Amino acid sequence: MVALRIASRGSELALWQSRAVEAALRAADPSLEVRIDVIRTTGDRIQDVPLAKIGDKGLFTKELDAALLAGDADLAVHSLKDVPTRLPDGLALAAVTVREDPCDVVLLAPGRTGGLDALPPGARVGTSSLRRRAQLQALRPDLEVLDLRGNLNTRLAKLDRGDYDAIILAAAGVRRLGWEDRITESLDPGQWLPAVGQGALAVVCCADRADVLDRLRALHDPHTAACTTAERALLRALEGGCQVPIGALGRVDGDRLVLDGLVADTDGTRMLRVQESGPVDDALAIGRRAADALLARGAGEVLAAVRARAAAPGPAAP
Repeated sequence: MVALRIASRGSELALWQSRAVEAALRAADPSLEVRIDVIRTTGDRIQDVPLAKIGDKGLFTKELDAALLAGDADLAVHSLKDVPTRLPDGLALAAVTVREDPCDVVLLAPGRTGGLDALPPGARVGTSSLRRRAQLQALRPDLEVLDLRGNLNTRLAKLDRGDYDAIILAAAGVRRLGWEDRITESLDPGQWLPAVGQGALAVVCCADRADVLDRLRALHDPHTAACTTAERALLRALEGGCQVPIGALGRVDGDRLVLDGLVADTDGTRMLRVQESGPVDDALAIGRRAADALLARGAGEVLAAVRARAAAPGPAAP
């Protein structure tokens, strides 16, 4: 009997995602045996340093990639937003699943109501993302933005014990764990762009594993793949990662793909946005054009300044 080994992070959300892939594989072939093996990543081990200070080369993926290349796993399941735009040699992005809600959402501490607009000046808002920090400070420079690390369960526990007045999370993870009732505001992507790939799952395997690639075709969603291909092309052209505030969101409108892109300074004082569109089949070119348009508006200088601050010696950036 055929058996497949899935490499997964150990958080509740990561296991939910891996079990969803497992269920889809079993639905396609009820005789299939599937095992999930938990692997701890660099991003999981280091919880007391802001992500932007750790580095951005596969924080949540490289240990799983190593297991694939060593033959210790047959496939790995990731949040696509965690997957670098350049995979290690020998690996392939085999499937991108149907996208969950890609937006960011606001969760409030018990007793509070409303959304970001209802928070009083000086309210404490938690996020681990420079992209979210930049957009929040552009909207509400009077709020105190604090770093927030840990898996979703940990972040929610910190909110509920009073460490923060509000936190900003990805809607996809909140919904997948059944916490929809905690969402007080969904941030409109027309005003607030999510991370590249947010809401989609990525399944990675060795490029020479034709048997695994064939099974994973059933999980692949062409529309989500086109949108995220454009987003990742923009990110790759800008050489971005968690150390720089970059957002993007693609959507399919008939036979066309529309891509919105964002580059910001970490304090939100400079917000550069563009929109590009074209045939769905031209997703790569659309992403590259959007990056070129951002660079023409000064994104290179903004990103250089952000990287210089991140590399500066001294205490960790917030």
